[in-house]
Amino acid sequence: MLHNFDEKLSQLVTAALQEDIGDGDHSTLSCIDPHAMGKAQLKIKDTGILAGMQVAEKIFKQVDANCVFEPLKKDGDHMQPGETAFYISTSIHTLLTTERLVLNCMQRMSGIATLTHTYTQKIKDYKTNILDTRKTTPNFRLLEKEAVRIGGAYNHRFGLYDMIMLKDNHIDFAGGIEKAIDRAWHYVQTEKPGLLIEVETRSIADVQRVLACGQGKVFRVMLDNFAPAQIAEALQLIDGIFETEASGGINLDNIISYAKTGVDYVSIGALIHQARSVDLSLKAVI
Repeated sequence: MLHNFDEKLSQLVTAALQEDIGDGDHSTLSCIDPHAMGKAQLKIKDTGILAGMQVAEKIFKQVDANCVFEPLKKDGDHMQPGETAFYISTSIHTLLTTERLVLNCMQRMSGIATLTHTYTQKIKDYKTNILDTRKTTPNFRLLEKEAVRIGGAYNHRFGLYDMIMLKDNHIDFAGGIEKAIDRAWHYVQTEKPGLLIEVETRSIADVQRVLACGQGKVFRVMLDNFAPAQIAEALQLIDGIFETEASGGINLDNIISYAKTGVDYVSIGALIHQARSVDLSLKAVI
């Protein structure tokens, strides 16, 4: 989990509520006594992996610190239609104003966690681990990556700030792999000590170049759009000197063939951008 997750979540909730409420929830203001109290339940209507319980509690408590949140399940639990995830007791104004934000977050997060779990189960007998990517929804990355983690995979870098990744365009604009690595290494030593460097390779020849100039500087090599046989060849050359990551075109149909190579990681953007939101509803308890 991101070290400042709670702070970032608070900022996200504030911005999301402002986006939705604007100058007032007039539907609620027009017909509900501002002092009326109520209770609601989160009803599950799909099969999958539940995610967003912590987020839902944060949303409610950010609006009403005195609300009573009663969880019946936890993040990462399997869920079935007909189950209840939690009860929430607070003012009716709070329930109605936060309802859509809670549902949007939990439905999206549970969909991502469910798809991620499907991927991780597919290769559970292999040493290869699954990473997400930066192919995320702007301003919602925090929760999408948290959902990946809940689903059983690992987070790659959170943004452009927490790792150096020298991708194809960096390498081409810098004048080649050797120049890109040398400049990045100098930058780390002078500007950002401790920042890790990953390099994307597009061929076996690129892997050989990284081996020639990157030892002691690069920590991971990305094998981009390599077929499994090419990855096996690259792993023999690398021989454990760098961590390895396969990327590009990896899906549920072919992930086992990549895991069989013994590559350390596979990164899969589809965990997030191809996930289907699950069906949940927040209903009044009368």
